[in-house]
Amino acid sequence: MRDHGGDIGAAARRFGGAPEAWLDLSTGINRVPWPMPALPAAVLRDLPTAAATGACAAAAGAAYGAAGAACLPVAGAQAAIGLVARLRPPGRVGVVAPTYNEHAAAFAAAGWQVVEVPDIAALAGFDAAVIVNPNNPDGRRWPTDAVLALGARNGFVVVDESFADAEPETSICPHLTGAPGFVVLRSFGKFYGLAGLRLGFALGAATEIARLAALAGPWAVNGPALHAGRLALGDAAWTAATRTRLAADADRLDGLAGGAGWRLVGGTRLFRLYDTGDAEAAQAQLGRRQIWSRAFPYSSTWLRLGLPGTEAEWSRLAAALCPASSRRSR
Repeated sequence: MRDHGGDIGAAARRFGGAPEAWLDLSTGINRVPWPMPALPAAVLRDLPTAAATGACAAAAGAAYGAAGAACLPVAGAQAAIGLVARLRPPGRVGVVAPTYNEHAAAFAAAGWQVVEVPDIAALAGFDAAVIVNPNNPDGRRWPTDAVLALGARNGFVVVDESFADAEPETSICPHLTGAPGFVVLRSFGKFYGLAGLRLGFALGAATEIARLAALAGPWAVNGPALHAGRLALGDAAWTAATRTRLAADADRLDGLAGGAGWRLVGGTRLFRLYDTGDAEAAQAQLGRRQIWSRAFPYSSTWLRLGLPGTEAEWSRLAAALCPASSRRSR
């Protein structure tokens, strides 16, 4: 089932209220975005240039510590997910699950036999392997040496690092030069809070990335996204401050959820996953206050929450969870 977070319209139809009145915590998107400046007129008027694409790719490679690896800007990590399954002839692919469901769907659509496995120890002997690190929705993290060892056990390895910006120590990007057969996917919009721009990156060996570029075609990323991405990825001060804030905010959210009687299952610094006892009831509790959360078809107890941004959003969530939590958050 290809279910996702977001879609406030569906939430509003279910619980009422105008869509613009809702607080969307159903995704892992940073609600305090990088402050994008005004766009030059040419960025909107002209077709994206090869120079702009190259500059954005270089900024991403530097930000991710991927010196020596090739880097392709794409229209969000989701666009790359739809392409990587076409880099090899169909075979058997192992996907560590539960995880972001688009990976299995994309490989299945390309004719692959998808086998879900519980952890990376079970990824051996496949024609391809897929892991999300840190994982969505439970936040499991796989050590760098264990991830790199997958290359010797599988012909092709896709590592989705969409939530690694807040935790750069989890990334294998600095090790890609000596790791043929790996493709790493990165999301720009989640950490930088600009998901609507649709920007992401695929990194790996030059031959792999060149084949992806051919599949993506010309002008795969719009000019505004390339321009903003280059600037934001080079803003080291904002990145460092945001990592610090997100770490503190993740702890803050855990405190609120604990006060409501929810148990932490895991998560990242952009979202948290809780065992609520009854996910449907917990989602409805928040929904009646026009706060949208993420439930999962394979669990009756798990509920995922993104982090609020403003103090008004934090107060609103605290009040929805329980009055005691609301008082402690002030």
